Amino acid sequence: MTTPHLPQLSPLPNQFRADILARKRLIGCWTSLGQPVTTEIIGLAGFDWMLLDGEHAPNDVLTFVPQLMALKDSTSAPVVRPPWNDPVLLKRLLDIGFYNFLIPFVESAEEARRAVRATRYPPDGVRGVSGVQRQNRYGTLPDFFQTINENICVLVQIESRKGVEAADEICAEPGVDGIFIGPNDLAAAYGHLGNPNHPEVQAAVAQIYDAANRAGKAIGTLTPVEADARRYIDMGAHFVAVGLDHTLLRDASRALRERFAQ
Repeated sequence: MTTPHLPQLSPLPNQFRADILARKRLIGCWTSLGQPVTTEIIGLAGFDWMLLDGEHAPNDVLTFVPQLMALKDSTSAPVVRPPWNDPVLLKRLLDIGFYNFLIPFVESAEEARRAVRATRYPPDGVRGVSGVQRQNRYGTLPDFFQTINENICVLVQIESRKGVEAADEICAEPGVDGIFIGPNDLAAAYGHLGNPNHPEVQAAVAQIYDAANRAGKAIGTLTPVEADARRYIDMGAHFVAVGLDHTLLRDASRALRERFAQ
């Protein structure tokens, strides 16, 4: 008795990376609740990409897997933010099926280079080899090892004074596909906690934009304030997260209750 060959949709080539490299406009949503049902619901909304947060959310490898499963029917590209730029953490996130990474708190070209190398198999990097894991569909993806290095997207987050000062070097680093700006983190770094629109913070944002544009790299950010999102898009941002799952739930539930207030 022969085993039937079952066709499967391949995640390769990575269209999200191709769109980032082409600097297309991509609208996304942040997911931090760590629940596959809410991730699945937001995945049906039609965002271009969704950020699954492992830095400021109660997520880990075991909570990410069911969320990736929940997004299998979604057109939204999953992007993961690990808690730190750590090759061991990145290796585990790669193996469970992530192709797109947002690396937090990058302050130098060396740190950006380390992130890129952690996502690549030798000789281009230092990623450890597992022949059967979720990212390669448990060994069923043909030519996986020959093509995967060129299908991993690395976005790096600049969120400190030191990162701003090194923006040109970070943006010029090969393998860095896009630059993400954290306005709230920059506000804290420049002594204006809670005020990302302070002129000094916005000047730092503009400095990062200039560095990314000189290097031909896509620019991204997160803001749930529509006016700010549209302003950043008008400034030339390419991948913008315009909402967060927990604030969507918070605001909608409050608004519903207020409509029935007595």
